[in-house]
Amino acid sequence: MKSLFYAVITVVVAGCSSKPKLAVTAPAPNLPIISLISETQTTYQDYPASIQGKVNIELRPQVSGTLDRIFVDEGTLVKAGQVIYKINEQPFRAALNNALASQHATESSMISARLEVEKLTPLVQNNVVSDYQLKSANAAYEVAKANVDQAKATVAAAQINLAYTQIKAPTSGYISRLRKKQGSLVGPNDQEPLTELSDVQEVYVYFALAERDFVNFKNQYPGKTLTEKLSKLPPVSLLLPDNSEYPRKGKIDMIDGQFDNSTGAITLRAIFPNAEGLLRSGNTGKIRLSLQHQDVMIVPQEATVEMQDKVFVYSVADSNKVKMKSITIVGKSGSNYLVKEGLERGERIIISGFSNLKEGAIINPQPVAVNTTVAKK
Repeated sequence: MKSLFYAVITVVVAGCSSKPKLAVTAPAPNLPIISLISETQTTYQDYPASIQGKVNIELRPQVSGTLDRIFVDEGTLVKAGQVIYKINEQPFRAALNNALASQHATESSMISARLEVEKLTPLVQNNVVSDYQLKSANAAYEVAKANVDQAKATVAAAQINLAYTQIKAPTSGYISRLRKKQGSLVGPNDQEPLTELSDVQEVYVYFALAERDFVNFKNQYPGKTLTEKLSKLPPVSLLLPDNSEYPRKGKIDMIDGQFDNSTGAITLRAIFPNAEGLLRSGNTGKIRLSLQHQDVMIVPQEATVEMQDKVFVYSVADSNKVKMKSITIVGKSGSNYLVKEGLERGERIIISGFSNLKEGAIINPQPVAVNTTVAKK
């Protein structure tokens, strides 16, 4: 009985001596933040481009014959008027000589007809011969003159054909591949040209903009019409296939009249000087366009998180409470996003350490200088 009594007393004393445990609250985490500023930033977008000479000409024969001479080699720079090919001229020179002989014969006939008219005129006036004879003589004279004109036209055509045996460069430029060799039979109906000639003192660079890019492109420049906007466009850069920048700037001088229905894009053309001949027709590259963004927020890419095709940042209120905000990105500069909507100037955001952070949590903000975080381009 005593043992039971002591056991109950022990349990009561032990129960009275135990104290309730207090819940431990974790301290607010120290996280780096920045205060947002708004700036005007310039971003760059590259577009695939094709290069063509300002003048690209196919050289084709105007007469049929055998190539006697080729005066240039492939890739040669030629001057306007320089002879490139020589077609055998003997048949055409013979045709010219024949035409000249016919001209001389018709001229002699015309002289005889004129003399006949001169002989009959006074006789008719003196009523020695009838007027009918004079009219017949005049008609013969007119026929003789027409024959002379026809002979002269034949001579001119023969001279043109003879001149066509020399195929000359219509403009200065570089010769492409020579498709026909000396001794080949050539003619106007050949499917392929003898060669191509490219004037590349200046080159055209063609590129295309999607509809949305084109709207953004033209909206940022002043002017009521596209012509006015073109006159105020800044110079553009050309990137070569090795990603090096062509040393000279170009100027956009043409916008196509309509969008391509199959691609939904519109073609633009920029012209670049090429006095050194570094660019050739058929080259490819990229046109780099600049786009200005007015009053955008500079947000480090590392301060964002993507969820369900949206981009969020962790904004910090005055009470140091965290809130997730969706942002609208309009461009990228270096490692920073350019944000137009979703944030305000002076707003504080967390830039790192938020992987396990929940919305509504309290943090201990640690300000970081903006210029040490934001890389300006």
